[in-house]
Amino acid sequence: MYYVYILTNRSNKVLYTGITNNLERRLYEHKNKLIKGFTEKYNVNKLVYFGSTDDVEAALVREKQIKGWTRCKKINLIESINPEWKDLSQGFNY
Repeated sequence: MYYVYILTNRSNKVLYTGITNNLERRLYEHKNKLIKGFTEKYNVNKLVYFGSTDDVEAALVREKQIKGWTRCKKINLIESINPEWKDLSQGFNY
């Protein structure tokens, strides 16, 4: 499976869109700041959206599509499945 996901920080001000084939591992890396760069710098580690597919090409297209959207459109996507902006990774086995 391939996952396209959106992370944010505690105040929900920063949005980061990514792709992975192992969502739990990737979130562990983000939450423990094992990935140097943007998400580490801005404390982006709260999962607020994810979608999955078994087609890597479809996942890559979706990631690029979401990255090209306005902030407003990304917020609408998040709120369509997660209106309270809860951390969807609660309960994952890290």
